Amino acid sequence: MPARRRKQTNAMLYTLITFVGLFIVATTVAVIYYVDAEDKKTRLADIENQIDDLADNNERNALGTLVGTKARRKSWLGTMVEHLDGTTSLIVGGVPETTSAEAKMNDVNTKVGRVLQSAKEYIDIAEPNTTGLVQIIGDLTAELQNTKKAKLDTQKQLNDLEQKFESASKTYAEREQVIQDEKNKLQEQVNTIRADYNDLQVRLEQSTEEQVDTYRNQLEQARANLKALNDTLLKTQAELKMSEDIMKRAQQEVMAIKPPPDHEMLAHRADGKIILIDDQAKVVHLNIGSNQHVYRGLTFTVYDRSGAIPKDGKGKAEIEVYDVAETYSAARITSSEAKRPILEGDIVANLIWNSDKTNEFVIAGDFDLDNDGNLDFNAIGRIRVLIEKWGGRVADTISIDTDFLLLGQQPQVPTQQPTFEELELDPGAMQRYEALLQRLNHYNQLQSQAQALWIPVFRYERFLYFIGYKGQVSQAGAI
Repeated sequence: MPARRRKQTNAMLYTLITFVGLFIVATTVAVIYYVDAEDKKTRLADIENQIDDLADNNERNALGTLVGTKARRKSWLGTMVEHLDGTTSLIVGGVPETTSAEAKMNDVNTKVGRVLQSAKEYIDIAEPNTTGLVQIIGDLTAELQNTKKAKLDTQKQLNDLEQKFESASKTYAEREQVIQDEKNKLQEQVNTIRADYNDLQVRLEQSTEEQVDTYRNQLEQARANLKALNDTLLKTQAELKMSEDIMKRAQQEVMAIKPPPDHEMLAHRADGKIILIDDQAKVVHLNIGSNQHVYRGLTFTVYDRSGAIPKDGKGKAEIEVYDVAETYSAARITSSEAKRPILEGDIVANLIWNSDKTNEFVIAGDFDLDNDGNLDFNAIGRIRVLIEKWGGRVADTISIDTDFLLLGQQPQVPTQQPTFEELELDPGAMQRYEALLQRLNHYNQLQSQAQALWIPVFRYERFLYFIGYKGQVSQAGAI
């Protein structure tokens, strides 16, 4: 009997221990699940807060209305960004940079503000946010049409003035020819009277006293006639001067309405632009290559992308091509300014080189090629080699085919011819004097011809700036 009771007690103990163990396990599992649930609940709240930051409940429900059709493989936000980029491109042009929507809109506002500021010079603009770009563009279009109409009216007035100018020129030419003919006749009469006067002087010296008196009277009469003819000549010259003044005023009126073209326009045309920069390697890439006849050793001057090429030709840097592909080329930076770095989009130019045509040069004067203070006797020949090396052509005289005139220093000629004593010591002195005089006359003649034909004239230093060679000219063998 006692043994059976002990057996039942052990079974109950085992059962109790098992129950307690299961209770502990269940409690542990419950705690774990509770903690996990609380964590997921917290994460869910954070996600909901993030979603609310992106869009509130009403906005989420109306995404299709607000955004439109969702693009394939894009989120609603990505679709909206795509629409924003499209709007930005439509307004400012080009592909928008990968920046925030705020930065894009700031960029749009800045550029639109600049355009509107310029547009205010032509039309009255109220608040842009209420007026709208479309209306502003419409107003500008209307203003453009009015400007075109005014231009046509001005062109008509110009044509009328040109016809009047041509008529005045024809009348002036005819009047000038008449005056010239009268002048020639008067000059012939003057020459005849002068010959008669000289003959009278001879006769007076050989005649009697009576003949002397007679001839003196004839001489006085001849002098009076000569004075009358001279007065007529002066009057004719005054009329000619008046006609020239009228012609000059007419030319000034025509030039005020239609100024003459810039005769240096060809020199200020860009040949290419910078498309890539490697500052560490001091290398740039150009958008021109062998298809445009670019070759190694060709130099260019670099100018700001936002401005025109200056009159003096000074740029921010000089580069030299060392590698050429079909559509682009690479160039090393030979000289540059630290305060004016080269930027993408900057333009490059070389006065000699041209991808479309062969530029023709005429060279005259004395040159100090390497700036050492001494004139180089064979300078023109060396400059000719450089121009022809870079695709240009050199002629000896000015013609309608001449593109540029390159002038050095004016040839120096002695003020007096060699004396007899100097010729005895140096028989070749007169020949050298005449050669110098001939070079000086040729120099001055080329200047006058270039001015008459509107041919750009370049001095040596300005020429070097325009070909990107100023920084290399002092190096041995540069020219």
